[in-house]
Amino acid sequence: MQKPIRLLTRVVPVLVTLTTLALFAQDQDAKIARGKYIAEEVARCQECHTPRLMTGELVMSAWFKGATLAYAPVDKINGWHQKSPDITSTSALWSRWGDDGMVSFLETAKNPRGGTAGLPMPPYKMSHEDAVAVVAYLKSLK
Repeated sequence: MQKPIRLLTRVVPVLVTLTTLALFAQDQDAKIARGKYIAEEVARCQECHTPRLMTGELVMSAWFKGATLAYAPVDKINGWHQKSPDITSTSALWSRWGDDGMVSFLETAKNPRGGTAGLPMPPYKMSHEDAVAVVAYLKSLK
């Protein structure tokens, strides 16, 4: 009788851990999918943060890696940026801001120093859950 109980005390914690990890992975996958939808279909981040070929097609191998914008205002606008930054997790911007800074920026439209992004970046004010989902998606990009 001792052996089955001893075996159960070893097996049950492993099963609980594996189940927890599986649930976390499903939750993370759902969060990334939500972030992808928000970034690509709602905010359309790729329109400015991904370079284009001469044909106008987005360069898939440089997804969200920053780009020179193909448009500019007719009159000079102070704070206008002709280039968009790389917003993937391997970027210099991400290194400076970190996950929390990126989430905060998407929630408040202010960078970690309290400034706003230059035009043409829209001043997004996402919910915390949406901002966390977008950051999870951006972190999933390589």
